[in-house]
Amino acid sequence: MNYKKHWNGEEGLTSIYTKETAGCQQLEIDVLKLDAGQVFEGIETEKECGLTLLSGHCILSGDGFDFGKIGERMSVFEGKAYAAYIPANRHFTVNAVTPVEIVIAKCPAPADFEPVLITPNDVIVKHLGKPGFQREAHFLIDERLQAGRIYIGENFIQGGQWSSYPGHKHDTENMPEEGFAEEIYFYKYNKPQGFGIQKVYNDDKSIDETYTTYENDFVEMPEGYHPCTTAPGYNSYLLWMMSCDHRGFYMSMDSNHVWMVQ
Repeated sequence: MNYKKHWNGEEGLTSIYTKETAGCQQLEIDVLKLDAGQVFEGIETEKECGLTLLSGHCILSGDGFDFGKIGERMSVFEGKAYAAYIPANRHFTVNAVTPVEIVIAKCPAPADFEPVLITPNDVIVKHLGKPGFQREAHFLIDERLQAGRIYIGENFIQGGQWSSYPGHKHDTENMPEEGFAEEIYFYKYNKPQGFGIQKVYNDDKSIDETYTTYENDFVEMPEGYHPCTTAPGYNSYLLWMMSCDHRGFYMSMDSNHVWMVQ
């Protein structure tokens, strides 16, 4: 199965992954692109949504909430993100003040929660890894807010560095060491010709996929390890979106390479 998909940058709402067209069955992805002055109205039945504002400024409101004008960066490389959690069955409206791009991650909702706005001041930044696999991780929708399954953050990776390395997986229920979670990555690069490499593999190599990732590519990980790297000379942006049985990082590393972090 080809786990990689590409968004062509078309305007409006574009469905990237649905459970009918993907390996992931509890994580679906849309991309919303609006020109200034355009309005989108949405509602997801029995699905909670995590909206990550990639670029631009918009007014975000809906049933029982009004977050006003949000957005600071015009590129993912211009600082911290705005994001929003929209509970299931809650109508919401995006009114574009400038051209905007938003990635919408959707998960089944086990309960009803409240809408939450995540501002740049709310973003937790961590510097992870060692030389050769260092990255800057931004945590957006995480354990701090009440939600069902959704878990979202951003990684910023410099050229020549690896991320999600050594390879880790979260496809087995073995708490507290490992909890089941599906995940999807979305890529952007600081130059249009930028690229990287994404691996998806499991222990018995019944899955052993290698993808070249370019601007606006997605790769899903319904199971297996999933390390990635950025070509020297380029910087990459990686939006990671998860649907978790247990929200958080409950994962195990590839035993062949775990010595690197011991």
